[in-house]
Amino acid sequence: MNNMDNIIALINVSIWGFLFLIFMYKLFTSIRIVPTQSAYIVERLGKYRKTLNAGIHILTPFLDRVSFIQDLKEETIEVPPQMCFTKDNVQVEVDGVIYISVVNPERASYGVTDYRFGAIQLAQTTMRSVFGTLDLDRTFEEREIINAKIVNVLSEVGSTWGIRVHRYEIKNIVPPGSVKDAMERQMTAEREKRAKIAKSEGEKQSRINNSEGVKQESINRSEGEMQRMINEAEGVANEIMALATATASALENIAEAIISPGGQDAVYLNLSQKYIGQLDKLGNETTQIVFPADLRNPQTLLEQAGIIKSGK
Repeated sequence: MNNMDNIIALINVSIWGFLFLIFMYKLFTSIRIVPTQSAYIVERLGKYRKTLNAGIHILTPFLDRVSFIQDLKEETIEVPPQMCFTKDNVQVEVDGVIYISVVNPERASYGVTDYRFGAIQLAQTTMRSVFGTLDLDRTFEEREIINAKIVNVLSEVGSTWGIRVHRYEIKNIVPPGSVKDAMERQMTAEREKRAKIAKSEGEKQSRINNSEGVKQESINRSEGEMQRMINEAEGVANEIMALATATASALENIAEAIISPGGQDAVYLNLSQKYIGQLDKLGNETTQIVFPADLRNPQTLLEQAGIIKSGK
């Protein structure tokens, strides 16, 4: 009996020790430390009770438990590649990246089974529908529009799922090999076309510049020639004016000298000397010249010419 009592007592101690260990474990695990940018969803007997934010919290052992742990930081979710048909029936492979964050931990836990998987599936279906409305060339040009449409669709369910979609980015658009070769040939043709256009524009501008240069040169030459002629004309005019002024001045001086005392006698003497000198030269020439009747009387000739007054 004593052995049996000892065994029963040992079993009771073991059971109470085990229960004490479980109690201590539950008591220890009821103390939860929540890190920053995290949220713990607490349930009591299977029903939502509260959300634990950053800090230290004590739960009720055996009644409360943490059912979900939500990360509130922005996270990047890759959308796997998928095949999409464009409006012109070209099959392309498209993948992308979603940037989302949890803003309502309760809805993110109970509003959807897996918001990450749901966001990926919704992004893929939306991307297929958007690509179906665009031609292949526009899909490369309107990436921003495609991204915005996918973000709008994801934002519509974001409030229900307790998430916020910050942005969506298409990573790659891969067309078939045959289409890629055709696009490369098209790009080569476009580059050659632009090169020819640029060359023709350059030649055109060069010809325009040359013609403008010739035109300006002709204008400058004509203006220079006109200025030269003006200068020569002004020089000739100035020379004529100077000669006329000098001649008038000389004539005035001669006239003043003639009317001065003894001036007429000086003029008569000078003209007589020139007269005699010319007669001497005429004696050696054969040219026929008509002379007055009386060559021996130069005074008469001068009186007849009106150079000197008659002595009568």
